[in-house]
Amino acid sequence: MSVFEKRFEAGWASIDANGHMSNTGYLNYAVDTRMSYFSSQGFPVMAFQQMQFGPVIKSDSVEYYREIRLMEPFKVTFEVSGLALNASKFRIVNKFYRDDGKQAALITTVGGWLSFADRKLIVPPEGIRKALHNLAPTDDFEVFDPSVV
Repeated sequence: MSVFEKRFEAGWASIDANGHMSNTGYLNYAVDTRMSYFSSQGFPVMAFQQMQFGPVIKSDSVEYYREIRLMEPFKVTFEVSGLALNASKFRIVNKFYRDDGKQAALITTVGGWLSFADRKLIVPPEGIRKALHNLAPTDDFEVFDPSVV
């Protein structure tokens, strides 16, 4: 399995008063990368609305290493570091790299899948389960017990 990646250029709306990418900028690019991955796996963003479910995030952890500045090109990778066998719970990782190859940030996200109608956690449909199981695993990947929230 290869690591999924998406290229971007740091836009005006993602830059903070210090002149580098803001916290929310990093989080937004991470989400864009994830949604692009699901779309590339045959599960487009509109399918979430049509099937009345979506990802729900328990926590996001961001570690910063180097700055990304306005209009600077960068890439974001997407890997899985923890997953229940039924894919009901996940821990995913997005790594941000500048064009010089240096890692700028790391986002670790823990979450699950929420039914819009019932407002409860669910086991996602087969397309999402397959996509998550097809993601490249991190070196510290672990299998989660789906009964522990």
